[in-house]
Amino acid sequence: MSPTAATVDDPGQIKRALIDASAGAISGGISRTFTSPLDVIKIRFQVQLEPTTSWGMVRGNLSGASKYTGMVQATKDIFREEGFRGFWRGNVPALLMVMPYTSIQFTVLHKLKSFASGSTKTEDHIHLSPYLSFVSGALAGCAATLGSYPFDLLRTILASQGEPKVYPTMRSAFFDIIQSRGIRGLYNGLTPTLVEIVPYAGLQFGTYDMFKRWMMVRAEQYISYV
Repeated sequence: MSPTAATVDDPGQIKRALIDASAGAISGGISRTFTSPLDVIKIRFQVQLEPTTSWGMVRGNLSGASKYTGMVQATKDIFREEGFRGFWRGNVPALLMVMPYTSIQFTVLHKLKSFASGSTKTEDHIHLSPYLSFVSGALAGCAATLGSYPFDLLRTILASQGEPKVYPTMRSAFFDIIQSRGIRGLYNGLTPTLVEIVPYAGLQFGTYDMFKRWMMVRAEQYISYV
């Protein structure tokens, strides 16, 4: 059996991949659920056409008051109009997005770092150059985005609508997009998202490895002085 085949079929590597995927999915799901209210408020501000200040009305030559003008006011309005559940609108597709996203991201990241370092041991990955850490993170982020983007689109659509709702369920939004725009409609906005995720994920994991190396060196120096 060749070394490559042994590596692919190694039960330890399969176990590691399952651990990475499971840990990423669970942590992503928990963080997504806890931060959903903030995400809903953010999306409401992003999609409203009205200016949020009087100066914006003057510059934009627009009239009419904004529905949301501040975080506190938006929180009160959403709670009054939609109840407590309104802050978790779109959370199901958000979970369906973030759980595979984090699973794919950490699994692909480990595979790329293993390939780049020539070792499957996590402790050996810390010695990768900043360039390889950046590239590994960027590619892992792109793979995760491609694998979860339709759910991200559905999350944004559902979270952005107030009352009355255009789409009562994720299912209705999904089929409307398919019927009106086809499968490609589920990937609207993918290109700018990938352009954003490359530097974001690359810097996230690149700087993580860099500071981790720095902290390890400082810790070793401190121990040698003690």
